[in-house]
Amino acid sequence: MKLCRFENSQKRVCVGLALDDQTILDLTAAGVEGINSLLEDGDLMPRLTDLAQQNLPRLSLSEVTLLTPVEKQEVWAAGVTYLRSKKARMEESVSSASAYDRVYEAERPEIFFKSLPEKVVSPGQPVGIRRDARWNVPEPELALVINSHGQIVGYTIANDMSSRDIEGENVLYLPQAKIYDRSCAVGPFITVGASEQEARSWTITLQIQRNGESVFQGETSVGQIKRSFQELVGFLFRSQTFPNGAVLLTGTGIVPPDTFTLQEQDLVEIGISGIGTLACPVISV
Repeated sequence: MKLCRFENSQKRVCVGLALDDQTILDLTAAGVEGINSLLEDGDLMPRLTDLAQQNLPRLSLSEVTLLTPVEKQEVWAAGVTYLRSKKARMEESVSSASAYDRVYEAERPEIFFKSLPEKVVSPGQPVGIRRDARWNVPEPELALVINSHGQIVGYTIANDMSSRDIEGENVLYLPQAKIYDRSCAVGPFITVGASEQEARSWTITLQIQRNGESVFQGETSVGQIKRSFQELVGFLFRSQTFPNGAVLLTGTGIVPPDTFTLQEQDLVEIGISGIGTLACPVISV
């Protein structure tokens, strides 16, 4: 099952359940006030099954505007979880190469803050590239949706926009390379009811279009993530509380070549089988 947030024709923000690729069931009509309230429900799947059988309004995707499913959750990210990511980080940063090598093998993963919920970019809205950076790339990632109890209750798609030249110059510049306006897009759906084993069978794809033509495409498997999902969540929740839950990006295994950088008006499309496609144009910020 897939949950979403959307704006209807009356500009009201609603919660939806995707019945198929073109139809959304309006759960707001049944008194569902937000996605967070559903994700905190210990009987989420039976509740959604019951809601799906009710006579609620059905809307076409063409009638609504999909919003990010991030409602109140902080967004965090794990890094260097794919071998490809480790190699790319070592190549971009001569002075900090050993740090990326060590963290890939270490017990403790790299985890960093990515975005406040109100700054997360919705599907179809522009993601940003820094004006003071020369080398900007998207990072397509599976994101874990976690409730306040530290339970993984769903999965979604994320774009962890990054300025690789800033990060490569000095590892202490990581926050500036990763956290800026429009640097994080999430959506459009949260897939619930899937196990980690099932999620690890999914494929992640990235396509970047420029002037209507594909200038980069890549593919990887969620199964290539080195660490278990619960391991990553366990470290995130150490000495931390998340009263509204959290979204945790799990790292990227698709890295464009060193000669590639995003440009304004590019279109970034990230697909994850089992979830859907997150597409956003690019602007400078």
